[in-house]
This record gives sequence, structure tokens and C-alpha cells, in this order.
Amino acid sequence: QVQLVESGGGLVQPGGSLRLSCAASGFTLDDYPVAWFRQAPGKEREGVGCVSASDGTTAYVDSVKGRFTISRDNAKNTVHLQMNSLNPEDTAVYYCAVALARRLCTVVPDVQDYWGQGTQVTVSS
Repeated sequence: QVQLVESGGGLVQPGGSLRLSCAASGFTLDDYPVAWFRQAPGKEREGVGCVSASDGTTAYVDSVKGRFTISRDNAKNTVHLQMNSLNPEDTAVYYCAVALARRLCTVVPDVQDYWGQGTQVTVSS
């Protein structure tokens, strides 16, 4: 059974850091591109960044560049999202997703095939 499970969310103060994890079961995560999305209350789901399968390159949206880093841990069949310098605008439910038909990653939601259940990140003092 294919499954993605996010973890690592929580409450953090502005300027703090969190590391989210996306653990896969039922398939080898390294074979596919993985994207991270987030959805804040009352807002549409937006892409955050992604990591490709072909060469492991990463891409990020402008609002998180230089603050967020995506990495793979193949031994654990997991992808991480390291988030630094967090601010209240980063508050959202964060999701990981996999696009099975692609090698290069994308943050277009419609092409993702599997999604995790999401993990809440709250940035507040």
C-alpha cells in the first residue's frame, strides 16, 4: 500500500526552525520527485519546493528561498523539509506529494499522484 506520512510539525516562535519529514511506504521514494505544499487557513494550497528524482536537484518558491531546504534520506525512505527563519506567514498545514509519471519535480498540485495527510506548522510568539 502506497502511503506518505508527514511529521515534525508544531509550534515555533518567529525566527525559529523546524524540520518536517515525509516518510514513504509501499514504494521507493528516491525513484520519484517529491514536492512540498502548504495551505494556510482561508487560502489555496501553494507549492513550497520540490526535489527531482533524476539528479536530486531542488527548486523553491521565492517566498522560502534561502530559508527552506529539501533533502533526501534514502536509507529511511524519507524526504525532509528543513525550515529556518520561520515567520508567522509560514503558518500552514504542510503536505508532501509524489508525482509518479515525472522525473523532474514540480509544485503543480494537479500532477501529484499521492499526498500525505499533512502536518500543522504554527509560527507564533
